[in-house]
Amino acid sequence: MPSYWSAVRAVLWKDLAVEWRSRQLLAAMLAFAVLVILIFNFSLELDAVARRTVAAGVLWSTFALAGTLGLNRSFVLEREGGALDGLLLAPVDRSAVFFGKLLANLLFLLILAIFTLPLYALLYNVNVFIPGPLLVTGLGMLGYVAAGTLLAAMASAARTRDLLLPMLLFPLVIPVLITAVRASSGFLSGLEMQYIWPSLNVLIAYDLIMLATAYMVFDFVVEE
Repeated sequence: MPSYWSAVRAVLWKDLAVEWRSRQLLAAMLAFAVLVILIFNFSLELDAVARRTVAAGVLWSTFALAGTLGLNRSFVLEREGGALDGLLLAPVDRSAVFFGKLLANLLFLLILAIFTLPLYALLYNVNVFIPGPLLVTGLGMLGYVAAGTLLAAMASAARTRDLLLPMLLFPLVIPVLITAVRASSGFLSGLEMQYIWPSLNVLIAYDLIMLATAYMVFDFVVEE
């Protein structure tokens, strides 16, 4: 349906244009991510083997914490400026707004990964630029952003949204974070695929369930 995907692209490009003009969100996420990586690096005085063991946990802690900054801003500008009502009144399925926001948030996280992964690989002496860890990064980020975008739409109407979103988000994304850490650790440790596939299957199932759930309930979440 061309009009549906045109609406998705319009929401995506709107968010990208806003961020391109201000450049505040990505700068804050990048600074926060680098700070978290450096704090963990200098706090964990470990040998090479132990450092490789905890590396995946550090990586996903960084993505989860920095990602909340971007998710918190997903619907704030529309709520404060009254633009969200205009988006919801557009003659297109409201889930198009969700998918446009999801793609924007996912793109912001991927840009964050592009800048932070080289620093992470250098400090923790691990090679994350191989297909396995990159696949886990993509799957994990998709599930995290799908849940986060839906909850950000819900929390944006609350005055305490900056506190409410992490409280709702982190319990919900525990499965994706745990399995992403396990799968990443498996690839970095050189385990055979038979030990990694269960974690990958959980990630794929989580992504599909969250995308389907968001598609079905987003219309009710954004209702006043």
